[in-house]
Amino acid sequence: MTRWTRRTVSSGSPLEPKIGFSRAVRVGPFVSVSGTAPIGRDGRAAHVGDVYAQSRLCLDIIGRALMDCGARLEDLTRTRILLTDMATWQEAARAHGEIFGAIRPACTFAEVNRFIDPEWLVEIEADAVVEE
Repeated sequence: MTRWTRRTVSSGSPLEPKIGFSRAVRVGPFVSVSGTAPIGRDGRAAHVGDVYAQSRLCLDIIGRALMDCGARLEDLTRTRILLTDMATWQEAARAHGEIFGAIRPACTFAEVNRFIDPEWLVEIEADAVVEE
């Protein structure tokens, strides 16, 4: 049986040690990126009220987490886009399509009741497989 190396990536969020999670985890060729919220460098919700801009920020954060795990956007196999209002799905989809239009990972949109911060309108998760 192959024993893969486990590598974790932190975003520096103070919630990571409190909750017990990592921004991303790579085990062998598999990378999972946690639900990524639109949190700015100041630790607060960014682009309040703008689903498109919040989605772009989430995807940028995911891209950095992938790079920190030795993966690329092209390695992405699945994204999950969670929205507090499904009526805004096209704005999140526009941001997703700008980045993944040629890559075309499997993608799911789902509506949720709310997030930890009520100013977050979107949260995105991602999975990737990296050739070793």
